[in-house]
Amino acid sequence: MTKRLLSLSCIVVILSAFFVQAETKLPPILGSHMVLQQGEKCPIWGWDDSDKQVTVEFAGQKHTAKVGDDGRWEVHLDSMKANAKGQTLTIRGSSKIELTDVLVGEVWLCSGQSNMEWRVRQSANPQEEIANAKHPLIRHIKIPHRPSDKQEKDVTPQRGGWEVASPNTVANFTAVGYYFARQLKGELDVPIGLLGSNWGGTRIEPWTPPVGFKSVPALKTIAENLKDYPKKDNNGKVHHQSALALYNGMISPLKPYGIRGAIWYQGESNNGEGMLYYEKKKALVNGWRKVWKNKKLPFYFVQLAPFKYGNRNPHDLAGIWQAQLSALEIPHTGMAVTTDIGNTRDIHPKNKQEVGRRLALWALAKNYGKKDIVYSGPLFKSFKKKNQSIIVQFNHDKGLKSSN
Repeated sequence: MTKRLLSLSCIVVILSAFFVQAETKLPPILGSHMVLQQGEKCPIWGWDDSDKQVTVEFAGQKHTAKVGDDGRWEVHLDSMKANAKGQTLTIRGSSKIELTDVLVGEVWLCSGQSNMEWRVRQSANPQEEIANAKHPLIRHIKIPHRPSDKQEKDVTPQRGGWEVASPNTVANFTAVGYYFARQLKGELDVPIGLLGSNWGGTRIEPWTPPVGFKSVPALKTIAENLKDYPKKDNNGKVHHQSALALYNGMISPLKPYGIRGAIWYQGESNNGEGMLYYEKKKALVNGWRKVWKNKKLPFYFVQLAPFKYGNRNPHDLAGIWQAQLSALEIPHTGMAVTTDIGNTRDIHPKNKQEVGRRLALWALAKNYGKKDIVYSGPLFKSFKKKNQSIIVQFNHDKGLKSSN
């Protein structure tokens, strides 16, 4: 009798374990309070037991998918118009999941190094800005620092997931991203979602996907040796500054989440490379557009602000400025000029409000059909000598004047 009871107990334990495993799972990038991209088919995906049927319901839509042999499923919501009223997204598979307060609007990826990661509480007028941050239609999710030697499918966000902009939360938002979103929200009156995937001090190479390196002949040395990246130390730890490391760990888990475009503030860690940085910027943009399957994905970036780099060659900054200027040759890009709002003694200028606003002007003019907007600062066009003078011409010169 004792042996029979033990056998029955073992069966119960095995069956219990089986049923516990039968669970529908979502990537944490999909969560309550998120913003879905309007105007396109939005992917909703996750994992479950193979051969299961998973049904997704949202905003009057109902879509069903069969789980593949790899345990993954994916559906695409039909294109929707912006909706500021929070709705519930329901997923039914082996288990039921409900995501609440889901909005539909505009979603932007906010990436780069410290000047993008710089938080609202570290920027100009923090107390006033935090106190006035009553913008429930602006949402932000922060991706943790995580290098990886493989393309990750999942990532656990900081602070529990999507956060609604309020005096209790906004202090830790990316400042540039938040002020970008605030400007868009004021002009468009739609929800704005921000994917904050950034890391201070990082180079551009770790953010770039393999397909990006392969698309640029000047980066042949990396492209032909991708199997050797990212580099690891003797203990097997992934070097976070190595090619592919942050794409694998911090960008790959976000795809195929629907986004309108990307804003980028980076370059300090590649300063000194001159026009090679232009080639690397092409690789990054080409790569992100390829993995998001959008050849026209908007990519707006920030010009490095003036800064006295100590013993560095003073020509280095001019060199990377030229590389950034040349990056405007890449279609569907734009650059926020910052030479007039930097601080030569602070590599992290506090005026992130104006940086975010200037990035938003590019998006408003190029993506949202806003007319009569001066969306770019003055950009050098040409010069000519006349007697003892040099006459310089600029594009986007409306309102151009000396700062002193």
